[in-house]
Amino acid sequence: MRNLSLLILCSIFTYSCQAQNKQHSPDPYTIPVLGIIPGLSDEEIMDVVQRQTFRYFWDFAHPVSGMARERSNVAFDYGDEVVTTGGTGFGVMATVVAVHRGWISRDSAAHHILRMVKFLTKADAYHGVFPHWINGATGQTIPFSRKDDGADLVETSYLFQGLLTVRQFFNRDTPVESELRNRINWLWNDIEWDWFTRGGEKVLYWHWSPDNGWSMNFPIRGYNECLITYVLAASAERHPVDADVYHHGWAKSNFFKNGKEYYKHRLPLGFDYGGPLFFAHYSFLGLDPYGLQDSYANYWEQNVNHTLINRAYCIDNPKKYTGYGRSTWGLTASDNHEGYSAHSPENDLGVISPTAALSSFPYTPDYSMQVMRNLYYNLGEKIWSEYGFVDAFNESEGWYAKSHLAIDQGPIIVMIENYRSRLLWDLFMSCEEVQGGLKKLGFTSPHLK
Repeated sequence: MRNLSLLILCSIFTYSCQAQNKQHSPDPYTIPVLGIIPGLSDEEIMDVVQRQTFRYFWDFAHPVSGMARERSNVAFDYGDEVVTTGGTGFGVMATVVAVHRGWISRDSAAHHILRMVKFLTKADAYHGVFPHWINGATGQTIPFSRKDDGADLVETSYLFQGLLTVRQFFNRDTPVESELRNRINWLWNDIEWDWFTRGGEKVLYWHWSPDNGWSMNFPIRGYNECLITYVLAASAERHPVDADVYHHGWAKSNFFKNGKEYYKHRLPLGFDYGGPLFFAHYSFLGLDPYGLQDSYANYWEQNVNHTLINRAYCIDNPKKYTGYGRSTWGLTASDNHEGYSAHSPENDLGVISPTAALSSFPYTPDYSMQVMRNLYYNLGEKIWSEYGFVDAFNESEGWYAKSHLAIDQGPIIVMIENYRSRLLWDLFMSCEEVQGGLKKLGFTSPHLK
């Protein structure tokens, strides 16, 4: 294998240091911005894509809180101060990858995340649960919508999937790492999961606001991206929920069980054709689907077949969009030429989102590598940037995003790493609380002792 470090040094972009919204890295050294490097092996191209994508969470981190910004561009009336709770959870998992791969130092990463956790200790929270968006300078809630101005249980679940992984990784007996673990535990134990059963109902509710109460009225029922919420709610040592909330809440809906075949692939759970691919990503950044099973599904089968169905649909391309094929597939939630949408076979606007196929590396490694090479070498001039691939593109419309979103960039780094080393899966699944929660809910897994 060639010396990738030498290739990196020889291939640094001449991006302006004054690029809009550019922040200095919290490490003494920055992660270089790379152009298109010819002739990379599979391992090398994964290194380059993961590393450049990580710059979103390192060089572009909010300068006060250290949290992940919602997006790289100013759009939809978002201000520069908007940081995202769930995207930060994905970002801290990506930071663990960065230490593991040697892009940044362990000490710099620990200090960076400790600063973030200290900020969260003083930020707005409601019964221990954080809002979807936070002002990264002040810690105050930024409303996601007019009534969504309080707790967001699902976004908080993504945050703590990440923070528990961080706690397991930073396990050394040093003052910084000890304080980091302790502060994560304090925040974790403050979450009143049982409050979100709305007085004892057998289901969890997504939102609560001190001004609007339960007026959002959104029970979390599957199958979708929220499995991790029920797993963590059952795993809590203080304020947990019991198994009935899972079985009578999450597993009871008109779109939970499926069992039909699409393009010759059986889909155990969920919407027709599986829905957007982030269903197979967000809950499974830490929750290892390999060998994971309960009374409803084998989750490896669920996620692999969901991915294969999404790919097969794009190859079939019933709407005849330009560019769809074996090396360009992947429908999920992202920006598009009209705004933003959760793209899927049943909501197909001709928009390919790089995160869809790249975050599916554990499920379809050969097919995902085809997409990665095509995006990098054939479309790179249009979609490769200082923070990795842009959020989405539509070749039928001649549209290529300029934006990046934390919730799309993070899974690329994390799921490629889970394919390469199982790092995040092994860390998260080693949590004693998580193992207890999974057992409570009736799961089996090779990780369970």
